[in-house]
Amino acid sequence: MQFVDVKNDIAFRKIFGNENRKIILLSFLNAVMRLKGDDVMEDVEIVNPYQLPIIRNLKASIIDVKARDKNGKTYIIEMQVSEPDGMDKRLLYYASKEYSQQIESGELYSKLNPVIFIGIFDFRFTKGNKYLSHHAVCDVENGERTIKDMDFYFIELPKFKKAITDLQEVTDKWIYFIKEAENLEVVPANVDDEGLKAAYQDASKYAWTKDELIAYDYAAMREQDERGKVELAVKRAVKIAEELAEKRGEELGEEKSRINTVIKLHGKNMSPEQIADLLDISTEEVRDIIKRHPVG
Repeated sequence: MQFVDVKNDIAFRKIFGNENRKIILLSFLNAVMRLKGDDVMEDVEIVNPYQLPIIRNLKASIIDVKARDKNGKTYIIEMQVSEPDGMDKRLLYYASKEYSQQIESGELYSKLNPVIFIGIFDFRFTKGNKYLSHHAVCDVENGERTIKDMDFYFIELPKFKKAITDLQEVTDKWIYFIKEAENLEVVPANVDDEGLKAAYQDASKYAWTKDELIAYDYAAMREQDERGKVELAVKRAVKIAEELAEKRGEELGEEKSRINTVIKLHGKNMSPEQIADLLDISTEEVRDIIKRHPVG
């Protein structure tokens, strides 16, 4: 059996955005937010269900799945493979925009419902070592939450180091699936959650149509192109920095040599005018060097 890379745009949307397989998204949401008992979600409406996109309009590295529960809460699930500039501000803008667009100007604020943003990042985003973190607006001293309508959950895949034998909670099994599915040949024996089982089934390439596989491969190429652009930009920046450092080093070396020569000639009782004429520099520069480096 061969599984797709779940981090791929097409794969992510197909697995988590399938209106006919909502058991997958429900299981994932309940696992990430660690919902128990009466808080467990039993149904959601997928706002933008998966459809095979026109290949030329594929996005390169960022996609999202959006859903709403029966209470009106909006869930945004986003897979991000590389960190764009201003990521923190972008996430806040994205969630705030989703929140504010629920009502028109003049409508009651009481109609606004919570927005939960779940970001899955294939890079380190926060400073800590937690691979799953929950962020919200709260009192910085006592943790009290007065503003409760916006939550952020971040899954940082590079921080997840658990082996398959270490997986106990369904939350960890989900993160392992997203990070490692493409490297597996069989469904892990410890997968007992029905939603996660369905996710593995949908991640199997044998369950994909020819057109879906073409779109999947194209998305992977686009993603690689974007990464290549970033790598090339970094290489060019490093080269420019090295050239500037080398040039600066040469300039400093020349300046040091000039200073030493001026000091030596001055020590031989040559006048500033004579030194300037000999070295083809200004008399003012010679006087400045002598002033800053007096002979002992």
